[in-house]
Amino acid sequence: MHLPYFLKAPAVAIIGDTCYTTLIEDFNLTHVPCIKYAISKGLGLGIVAGGAIVKVPQIIKIVQARSAKGISFSAYMLETLACVISLAYNVRRNNPISTYGETFFVTLQNLAILGLMLRYSGKNITAIMVLSSFLFFGNVLGRTAEHLSVDGTIVQSALVSLDALVLLQTATIPINLVSKVPQIVENYKNSSTGQLSAFTIFNYFAGSLARVYTTLTEVDDIVILSGFLLSTLLNCILALQMALYWNNTPAPSKVKSEKGDGSSSETKKRVKKLD
Repeated sequence: MHLPYFLKAPAVAIIGDTCYTTLIEDFNLTHVPCIKYAISKGLGLGIVAGGAIVKVPQIIKIVQARSAKGISFSAYMLETLACVISLAYNVRRNNPISTYGETFFVTLQNLAILGLMLRYSGKNITAIMVLSSFLFFGNVLGRTAEHLSVDGTIVQSALVSLDALVLLQTATIPINLVSKVPQIVENYKNSSTGQLSAFTIFNYFAGSLARVYTTLTEVDDIVILSGFLLSTLLNCILALQMALYWNNTPAPSKVKSEKGDGSSSETKKRVKKLD
């Protein structure tokens, strides 16, 4: 089967010449490696597309409520830190964009959420400092430069070496663990998920699960795979909490009832009359 050029070009760009010929032109659906690769590419592009809007509902909920109640600030700070490191690592390793593209969009949306959380807390200066710091840090990690050596070969240099970046990427595993735990604890203490968006939580779980598959298929990197396995576990816990506390609201603080105060004052009046 031969597709018209406007369909063939993007198909070849996604799955490559070999798998395009095998799956489309030869219609060989028994070629397991190409089938797995095509599924991985499809999932990857779907995750990237979903990542572009995954936290938009969360942003809308915060803006509408003019509050980020029930959302852990420390969790978002740590998650954003892990995202910035992972984005720089994947760019520097020249990994396929279908295996990490959503990280770019999630980072931008996390920065927006952090800014809103600080804005509605009346900390505008802190918001500017936090956002600027993350952008600067990401630029330092990802920046590379090419120059000619004495013998005429092109040499690539960077402010942060690739070896150091590998260590930082490894550190994102415990960072992801710590970033999710405060939110899980917050939900448990309140028996509620507050202003958390169900769309965001469930899509995060589905996306991290799919990322395990795409990483196994396309990227031979145990560090990245370990990170996605951990994220899947923690996102599963958050998804279960979202289902468990679906219509719950945070428990109100205990205050003395006005009715009780009134009854006690009435008793005192009666005593005075008897006297």
